[in-house]
Amino acid sequence: MRIIGIDPGTAIIGWGVIDDAGGNLATLAYGHITTPAKMPLAERLPIIEEALSKILGEWKPEEASVEELFFYNNQKTVISVAQARGAILLTLSHFHVNIFGYTPLQVKQALTTYGRADKHQVQQMVKSVLKLGEIPKPDDTADALALAVCHSSARKMNRLRS
Repeated sequence: MRIIGIDPGTAIIGWGVIDDAGGNLATLAYGHITTPAKMPLAERLPIIEEALSKILGEWKPEEASVEELFFYNNQKTVISVAQARGAILLTLSHFHVNIFGYTPLQVKQALTTYGRADKHQVQQMVKSVLKLGEIPKPDDTADALALAVCHSSARKMNRLRS
């Protein structure tokens, strides 16, 4: 199963592709999509769509793990991130990728078994589980890989329940 994890945003969108062969995880590629901070959102969304389309075309994931939005202090920020997430979901659907959403709490629990784990603990687990030489940067990229690992874990749990 090829899984892409995506950490939505407007300025930086993290992504990471892994293969799950019966619980054996292999990292294929990861990176981030950036858009200029001062660019209007309406101009950023096509950039996100085009860059993500190239990634999907190259790596051909079967399933996607996309972070669910959670509480934001700044309502303006949550609205723009929600719009970027919508563009991401639409792009994934055009490529016929099955989409799954996970909250930050679910990701933390899947990787560390502790819902209050800090960002560094999650990043260390990403590095360890995926046997990486270093923690991927920027943080959004590590978060995207964590989402992919979370989905792999959820798939395993669902198979056990069946």
